[in-house]
Amino acid sequence: MSICRVVLASGSPRRHQLLNLIGIEHEVNSANIDETPRPREAPRRYAERLAREKAATVAVRDPDLITIGADTVVVINRKVLGKPTDTRDAARMLAMLSGREHTVITAVAVARGRKLRSAIEEVRVKFRRLREDEIEAYIATGEPMDKAGAYGIQGFGATIVERIEGDYFAVMGLPLVRLVGLMRDVGVRYLFGELATSAD
Repeated sequence: MSICRVVLASGSPRRHQLLNLIGIEHEVNSANIDETPRPREAPRRYAERLAREKAATVAVRDPDLITIGADTVVVINRKVLGKPTDTRDAARMLAMLSGREHTVITAVAVARGRKLRSAIEEVRVKFRRLREDEIEAYIATGEPMDKAGAYGIQGFGATIVERIEGDYFAVMGLPLVRLVGLMRDVGVRYLFGELATSAD
């Protein structure tokens, strides 16, 4: 067994925090890829494609790396909500989600050498009903502006999520059980804070 070097191919502070939470030492090296959806691309396929492209883009720089890519989208009425472009867009998204259920789709990919594995986690999320002044106050915190669907479940947004069905960490942006399983698929063992790779 040999000790691993892990790179998170994402600038998301939440994903960085989650890897720290489970004791995986890592570097952050954002993959700059084109995130434009393809024509008629389904949300699941779109999220998984981006996660794989992020992991693969960074992985080619060093074959010894374990590279993790992820992408999260929010879907309501078959519409994909990415990160808001401005405060007005954030208000539109939050009003659309108010009092309703939506789906959070998070894809995660792990690359090691020539191996690349990916998976998708879907979670149902229900918002409580939001007043217009609450939406304005939430946006004023700045929290919605860098998150898909214009909210974060782990911050102030915890007070607007009424219930979830599925993996809480997937809503944050990184499904940890899926991640550990994918790492195992590419020959990486996770033992509660320690990682080691087996020979190919």
